[in-house]
Amino acid sequence: MEAFLIKGGRPLKGKVGVSGAKNAVLPLMAAALLTHEPCTLEGVPHLRDVRTMTALLKALGAQVKREGERITIHTSPSSAWEAPYNLVKTMRASILVLGPMVGRLCKAKISLPGGCAIGVRPIDLHLKALEKLGANISLEEGYVVATCPRLKGNTVYFDKVTVTGTENILMASVLAQGDTILENCAKEPEVQELAQVLRAMGASIKGEGTDTIRIHGIEELKGYHHRVMPDRIETATLLIAGAITGGEIEIEGVIPQHVEAVTQKLREAGVDLQVERERIKVKGHNRPRAVDVTTLPYPGFPTDVQAQFMALMTLAQGTSVITEKIFENRFLHAAELQRMGAQIKVEGNKAIVKGVEGLKGAPVMATDLRASASLVLAALAAQGTTWISRIYHLDRGYERLDEKLAPLGAHIERVKEKP
Repeated sequence: MEAFLIKGGRPLKGKVGVSGAKNAVLPLMAAALLTHEPCTLEGVPHLRDVRTMTALLKALGAQVKREGERITIHTSPSSAWEAPYNLVKTMRASILVLGPMVGRLCKAKISLPGGCAIGVRPIDLHLKALEKLGANISLEEGYVVATCPRLKGNTVYFDKVTVTGTENILMASVLAQGDTILENCAKEPEVQELAQVLRAMGASIKGEGTDTIRIHGIEELKGYHHRVMPDRIETATLLIAGAITGGEIEIEGVIPQHVEAVTQKLREAGVDLQVERERIKVKGHNRPRAVDVTTLPYPGFPTDVQAQFMALMTLAQGTSVITEKIFENRFLHAAELQRMGAQIKVEGNKAIVKGVEGLKGAPVMATDLRASASLVLAALAAQGTTWISRIYHLDRGYERLDEKLAPLGAHIERVKEKP
């Protein structure tokens, strides 16, 4: 395994571009299962999760060809219908192939993501929705088995806002017989982009970006050719990198409205931002002011930026309260930040962060994707050297982040893990 060795305390300066959005690419790749025609995605980042989805699609009988940032997917009429455990266990987003497979093939057998039980995370919302559309669902030796003659349109209400659930059932519904109404839908830009691509494939969809999406099922879909949108989570991470180091960064190729909840909080913290059409300039100076944050579904403050913002608040003037309302147990990074001198007290779904004047480098361990990003940010601002182990978490969702930060002045080195 690999680790990062970071010598902090250097303001970052310069221009940097944003990669394609991981959370948009994965459902768009899964959508290729809905058609026999070739589907081409441009701007695909080189990420561990993309490689996993590629392997999964190949296991299902698809031909997947990658050339640089372009991926072409061509599924056969007689695709396999079993998604094996050895692939699904490594990425929860693998469940996104369930909807397209049931919608087109009328059958699917998929290992439970990560080997976890139904109900721990909202895969149960996916299954209840498929049952509403006429699928027969059973659990057999750790696999979800779904079969149906053909899905039939119905009204589906999600008890909890779920991004992957909305995406999965949206993809299942486009080939269902009749009309489907999805209520209490996720509004994330990635959901909206999926709906727009499905519509370009011939689907009849209205209402993406609102609570209610209406679908009129059709017989078949054609292929697509699409450039994926920029990653809003990477955009936010780079904005915080500029702020936390007291640097001056120009981030190019972004969609500013996708990160408005983050830029609003950064402005409240005293960070200077200049927002243009497709770029944002960030300038950090002095210590930020402490501000409170509560994670919420889009367009609220994203849970995927909570850890990074916490890193910034560890250096703020005053005390901030960060409330996590999307996922439980998403404060694992707090203990690692404390190793660097942060003062954080976790109480249930709240983290109380008392800002300190400076952080110090220390050996820390990444526990998940966004937690690893928060440790990189803290290390960039800290005095001394920080060793971050298990950065394979980071590589799941950030494309060569070390290679993007180095030209900005970061002293960051990818090294082999210590034995």
